[in-house]
Amino acid sequence: MRALEDLACALGFLTVLPLPRSLRGGPGSFGRSFGWFPVAGLLLGAALAGAALAAGALFPPPVSAALVLALWVLLTGGLHLDGLMDACDGLFAARGPKERLEIMSDPHPGAFGVLGAGCLLLSKYGALLSLLGGGGTLLALLFAPALGRWVMAAAAILLPYGRGGEALGARLRRGAGRAQLALASGWMLAAFVSLCLLLRGAALPAAALAAGLAPACALCALALRRLPGLTGDVYGAAGELAEAGVLAAFAAGCCR
Repeated sequence: MRALEDLACALGFLTVLPLPRSLRGGPGSFGRSFGWFPVAGLLLGAALAGAALAAGALFPPPVSAALVLALWVLLTGGLHLDGLMDACDGLFAARGPKERLEIMSDPHPGAFGVLGAGCLLLSKYGALLSLLGGGGTLLALLFAPALGRWVMAAAAILLPYGRGGEALGARLRRGAGRAQLALASGWMLAAFVSLCLLLRGAALPAAALAAGLAPACALCALALRRLPGLTGDVYGAAGELAEAGVLAAFAAGCCR
């Protein structure tokens, strides 16, 4: 029952799915839910894969790709995309670390944020369009959200936090530790091995893993240089970049 509560808590935070409050557990479930982030990503991916199948049967690839991407943003409430916009505004501003944090707290997007979101959505759309026309869509849609959520959990647990104790990211990190990271990594390893078995090889899964981790790690490294520490916005941005990297790798590997 506790595992179900932790998974429900992860889904309740990472998606807009209307889950009963009785399933979400108490305050301690927030920290423990980090261990279930990849599973929440897999469930999100399953919904997207089902939507891709349905849309593909009714519409041409350009329309299907747009519908799947729109559903992706809607199911997450735009939370991580908003984090990407805030992170771009703060990280690329010619200001000091504390001023960058203030910029990231501003609810109004700036030029860097709009450009970042536009580039990300275009890259995801292009990859989805290639996959819907050439294959590999379902596996990519399963693996990308799972890796994106693992990246968020790993960054939150392993890297220093840059805001005060009452910020959203700080509250969510309470109770999360190496045990939750080990659980999340176990789920991610199971997803990776399953992908290797389904594809009968490790080349494409390894490329997708590397393509997802590389931009996410680069962003976290940049944030550690320009901010006092990471924030919830950076977690969301890192997850978004990981998803885009996975989709790009699948598009390159499946559609040549």
